[in-house]
Amino acid sequence: MTDAQKTYLTHQRHLVQLERDEERRLHLEVIQAMPLVKRVAKGYSWYPLQVTETGYGIGGRPTVTVVREGEESHRFRSGTSINLMTTQPMVNGPQRSGVIHYIKKNTMKIVLGGEDLPDWLNGGGVGVDLMFDERTYVEMDRALQRLEDAEGGRVAELRDVIMGVRPAEYRPVDPSAVAHLGHLNDSQRSAVQEVLGSDHLSLIHGPPGTGKTTTLVAAVGELVKTEHRVLFCTPSNSAADLVTMRLAEMGLSVVRTGNISRVEEDVLRHTLDIQIAGHPDTEQVKKLRKEAADLRKKANKRKGREKGLAFRDAGRLSKWASQLEDRTLDHVLDTTQVVVCTLIGAAASILSNHDFKTCIIDEAAQALEPATWIPILKSNRVVLAGDPYQLPPTVKNREAEKKGFTETLLEKSLAIHGRNALLEVQYRMNEPIMGYSNEYFYEGRLKAADLVAKWSLPGVPLAESVVFIDTAGTGFEEKLHPRFKSRYNDGELNILMEHLLDLRSAIPPEDLLPTVAVITPYRQQVMKAEDLFDEEPRIDDFNLTINTVDGFQGRERDVVYLSLVRSNEKQEIGFLGDYRRMNVAITRAKKYLIVIGDSATIGNDKFFAGFLEYVEKHGLYQTAWEYMK
Repeated sequence: MTDAQKTYLTHQRHLVQLERDEERRLHLEVIQAMPLVKRVAKGYSWYPLQVTETGYGIGGRPTVTVVREGEESHRFRSGTSINLMTTQPMVNGPQRSGVIHYIKKNTMKIVLGGEDLPDWLNGGGVGVDLMFDERTYVEMDRALQRLEDAEGGRVAELRDVIMGVRPAEYRPVDPSAVAHLGHLNDSQRSAVQEVLGSDHLSLIHGPPGTGKTTTLVAAVGELVKTEHRVLFCTPSNSAADLVTMRLAEMGLSVVRTGNISRVEEDVLRHTLDIQIAGHPDTEQVKKLRKEAADLRKKANKRKGREKGLAFRDAGRLSKWASQLEDRTLDHVLDTTQVVVCTLIGAAASILSNHDFKTCIIDEAAQALEPATWIPILKSNRVVLAGDPYQLPPTVKNREAEKKGFTETLLEKSLAIHGRNALLEVQYRMNEPIMGYSNEYFYEGRLKAADLVAKWSLPGVPLAESVVFIDTAGTGFEEKLHPRFKSRYNDGELNILMEHLLDLRSAIPPEDLLPTVAVITPYRQQVMKAEDLFDEEPRIDDFNLTINTVDGFQGRERDVVYLSLVRSNEKQEIGFLGDYRRMNVAITRAKKYLIVIGDSATIGNDKFFAGFLEYVEKHGLYQTAWEYMK
């Protein structure tokens, strides 16, 4: 390894530590310092809870399912580290760490640490606190350490190729090898060729709506013809769930390891837990685990030599159960065609003895570089797929952000290697909605598929599919919420509501209503919009989604309203200046995009100046005064 590589990896480990320290500080100083009532109100805790089910999962780890009352928003997600606790007085060990296996509405299933369930579970006063997730940072640092230590073999070879020390090798694949993939377009088939022909690294650049996941799923279908199995990873649990369903729909055998976001049958039946549960040896494992747990309880009531012997017997039963379960796990993982998990999930102990010829990493432009290396270390070659012109990974530490922690391995690889497969046909937007993003980010190389190129909303001319409603001069200035420090703009929401009501009244009663999304960069504007729309019965029949731009990435609707919020005399636009976020925002609509903002605030910025000019030429430019009744 070169000195430059060592310096680079040391720098990456430093950035991981900065981010770890920042998240720990936020947790200790902000969250843990709050009283329980405030943590519940802020969404950092669930309390009180009812325990509805208990059991034991993979590895003999105890599981608890809890249900809460109320509908308050919260910050819990599948894979989140938590602390299960009780407020009962005089309880021995009133806290237990765990991880959320899945969460659905007001139900949460938790996998606990340790061997046994807490004795206090059924005594009331049970709650769950959000905890700082140390494991993510430990695994990222461990991956970087392995890269540093590798002196030979495939890990060192892949590291050197990806970092540009040696060239990536490629064996041309004849187009006839993918000609049977008739459901793909030419650029998608070329991308599959790229995957099949690469010896080390292939890069798939998938702009919005170009069928990136469809292409990757097709590539997996080809790979499993010659490979034992494929590892497919994504940065998030929700993305991993979607990929699992897509692969299963293609008729492939899939095992989804780790935590899940979606608990529908389509995902559940492919989880490792369910597949293990259906194995004939599992009943014996459960029996042994129960006997061991009963022995440990009895042992705690004994003394002296009898206590030691009881614990010894319990240990033997647990060891026997673990050996039997390991054999079952290996059988399930060895006989599947695809293993799907998150990047961090690839570090799980259940995969420690399993390697893969090919690892595909989807949404690689949203993944921190150290996390991306985790599954790469288990593979002989890697496919990085994503779009560097959409949202980057979230980084909480300002110093780490300034030192390049948001720059992903996909971006760096594109810069180093150049060679990539660009997916050129998009299937989401009509041509006017696609146009500005195509010009600004993709050098005009995107084409709208015939199916979508000319479609529009009934009653809306194609040439008016993109609308900008200008609030300049109306006095609709942004406001800052004093507690949440997030911005909002009531005036923009009022204009948005008027436009939506006009749209609703123009749709005949017999027509199918379009799907509608209201998106904005600011969380407080989302909350204001939710309150406003809840009080308007005339739009109740719309299939309406309200979310932040970040929360809406990867999704689409027929009609999208984008509220920019920023309106001030200093012409400050804040993180509207992150053009990748804006690229996501203006590429969510299929047939009708309405952007509401203040041209006097945004007009001096090059991106927005270009967008306003584009709307004047290729869309409909209106003023807010037209909607002020």
